[in-house]
Amino acid sequence: MLKPLCLILLLLGGVQLARSAEADDLLPLYKYLHAHPELSFQEEKTAQRIGKELREAGFDVTENVGGHGIVALMKNGEGPTVMLRTDLDALPVAEQTGLPYASKVTATEQNGQQVSVMHACGHDIHMTAFVGAARELAQQRDQWQGTLMMIGQPAEERGAGARLMLEDGLFKRFPRPDYNLALHANSDLPAGQVSLTSGWALANVDSVDVSIFGVGGHGAYPHATKDPVVIAASFIMNLQTLVAREINPVEPAVVTVGSIHGGAKHNVISDRVDLQLTVRSFSDAVRDQLLAGIERIAKAQATSFGLPDDKMPEVTVQDEFTPSLWNDPDLTSKIKDVLQQAFGTDNVLELPPVMGGEDFARYGRQEPPIPSLLIWLGAVKPATFATARKDKRPLPSLHSPFFAPEPERTIDTGVKALTQAALSLFKRP
Repeated sequence: MLKPLCLILLLLGGVQLARSAEADDLLPLYKYLHAHPELSFQEEKTAQRIGKELREAGFDVTENVGGHGIVALMKNGEGPTVMLRTDLDALPVAEQTGLPYASKVTATEQNGQQVSVMHACGHDIHMTAFVGAARELAQQRDQWQGTLMMIGQPAEERGAGARLMLEDGLFKRFPRPDYNLALHANSDLPAGQVSLTSGWALANVDSVDVSIFGVGGHGAYPHATKDPVVIAASFIMNLQTLVAREINPVEPAVVTVGSIHGGAKHNVISDRVDLQLTVRSFSDAVRDQLLAGIERIAKAQATSFGLPDDKMPEVTVQDEFTPSLWNDPDLTSKIKDVLQQAFGTDNVLELPPVMGGEDFARYGRQEPPIPSLLIWLGAVKPATFATARKDKRPLPSLHSPFFAPEPERTIDTGVKALTQAALSLFKRP
């Protein structure tokens, strides 16, 4: 049970949800975090603020784990170790929500570019609900036994933070969890609702750079050149057969060419074209097949156009790889029952997997695997959601400069979801 509830009722789909007493106190924290975002690898002040909140709640806090990562422990007798994780970083997006607490922050990216910064992916919601759950669980120590492990992770948007924390001894310096839990804002679900996906939930995400070379020359004399633009066009079209004709149709896979650059003038055939690809899958076998296929097709196209061995394409898979997320089916089923009791059956949905990525997956992929679950948290004002559905118009997505969660109800639902999920996994006194 949560501590005494405020007499504030929120109406959603005919089901009344009571707000926790923490909700009003958490709103200023949310507005502060929203107005003071920090880019990946730069989350120093954000980590300090979250660390301060956890210390005040009674946790033993260690900072600077894998960069600006924080680990907070509360040991409360013999029992399982339950890990709750939040991400800390924001995106290089210029906010256009018009909110009174909108971000006006600018910062310098790793490449030296000056950018605007915004919590366009809901990490400010995640952190606030995370702090609220930490407070609730600390105040209810008489209702559970075990070790509560709170993780504040940097650089999720770069797919690097979880790896860096693990490499810094996360599960060696600190307890190895028996369960991992996280939540993520959903821009297509009304506040007050949550959703779960059992099994594969999020994709392997690879960024691949391809450089295709040729022999440049005058645009009027193409016969004297090897045109890399034509080779690149052929490469792109042949990539489509990789998913359509080589991957089993029941296995999800995506290969998208998001960027192509080559040449500088109308009548000049360049000697190079550079492409950037995003590659997505669920199973590691399909991932390996896709990456190998991209390199094979690139080289085959170059060969078919008569390029020599020293002009073969360069295919580089970037280090910022995000592994696919497996929501443990038994854990998912257990938490689904808990959340249905907390919110009502109509407010706990089952949704299909998506091809987005989240490096929360790395924590569960340890050997032996750790049962893990990511909960989707509705973030849209219910009236706005209903109007958008009626008018058949899309809502602002995650990473949009217009993404503006409905904070009170979203945070309160997130606090309650994390708290009740964690309580169900601990040993009872």
